[in-house]
Amino acid sequence: MDFSLDAEDEAFRDELRNWLDEHLQQFLADTEDEDQRAAGVPSQERRKAWQRLMNEGGWAAVHWSTEWGGRETTAVQRLIYSELMAEYRTPGMFNTNGIWQIGPMLIQWGTEEQKNRWLPSIINADDHWCQGFSEPDAGNDLANLRTLAILDGDHYVVNGQKIWISTAHLAKWGLFLFRTDPTAIGRGAKHEGITAFIVDLESPGVERRPIRDMSGEEMFNEVYFRDVHVPVDCRLGGEGEGWMVAMSTLGFERVGIAGQITSLAADLRAMVEMARSVNPDALADPGIADRLARAWTEIELTRLLVYRALSKVMRGEKNWPEVPFSKLQWSMLAQTLAELAVDLLGPAGLLARGGPDAVDRGKWTRLYSFQRYSTIGGGSTEVQKNIIADRAIKLPGQTRRP
Repeated sequence: MDFSLDAEDEAFRDELRNWLDEHLQQFLADTEDEDQRAAGVPSQERRKAWQRLMNEGGWAAVHWSTEWGGRETTAVQRLIYSELMAEYRTPGMFNTNGIWQIGPMLIQWGTEEQKNRWLPSIINADDHWCQGFSEPDAGNDLANLRTLAILDGDHYVVNGQKIWISTAHLAKWGLFLFRTDPTAIGRGAKHEGITAFIVDLESPGVERRPIRDMSGEEMFNEVYFRDVHVPVDCRLGGEGEGWMVAMSTLGFERVGIAGQITSLAADLRAMVEMARSVNPDALADPGIADRLARAWTEIELTRLLVYRALSKVMRGEKNWPEVPFSKLQWSMLAQTLAELAVDLLGPAGLLARGGPDAVDRGKWTRLYSFQRYSTIGGGSTEVQKNIIADRAIKLPGQTRRP
């Protein structure tokens, strides 16, 4: 792959860098007191303010079409965007799911009325959005979902349960998959009869139950539907087209996960700088030095893997199996860096968020436990390895014994 940028890409990079230089530090200064009061917990109001500022500059949804406030960026420019956001360590966005996954699906599958109704509120952080696919019996096997949506006149009646739905307790709207053909699983056609819907999570019959994770947070949720009425005009795509909607949505999610690799190098640099101030002797430890070198090498190799996927996109080829390989690398590296950070910071690395002496507001202590989720999020490691072994490496299958 040619790693040089053309004039248009360089102009995009320079424009974004100049915008961040002009706006980021002032924004951080203006919101510092609020962030301190939040005791290290990401402030949704702060995220909302940052996303709106980004939107004013045309940077909130760079991959959207210009008609809807985006810049119609190329794959190279999206990578440049991710790398600069990581380099500058910008605040989180209020509507990550809405911008990177649901918005593009609305642009691709939505009617003009649906686009006009929902896209402005997504990009301007007016409403929070979530995505609801997984169910207790439909995690890795998404097509096994059983939450039913039965057509009744001008609306569907929905009954069932979703689980592990990120930020559902904050969301006004969500993109959900329901089964509209209850006979599909029984007749061996479980990928059929699935339909995508936009659901108002404040509708009667919707119950959201946050799930406390091992880091003490409540980001994931169970969502129950009991005779919930969803209007027909909230269906995204045609009835039975939900699997196609899901696959394109998951495509954005997997690419997004691969893109997160660009933030790992910034995290590694931040860890080292923090160690210099709170536990400098650790950097002289040969074992720590070896782990730092290995982590840096893995990050660089994974970055090249992402570039190879990008080069395939530019040639109009499928970016497979590079994207699932990148997802596996991200899962491994996210946990490796979290463990390394706690060891690198020494006793200071054990101070949890909320305490006055917590290093980096307790970020690394939190990640030590929270990053366990990366083994599952975006596709479990075990299933991803099986798919790669079967379809990419084409390893011979094991002989099953009776």
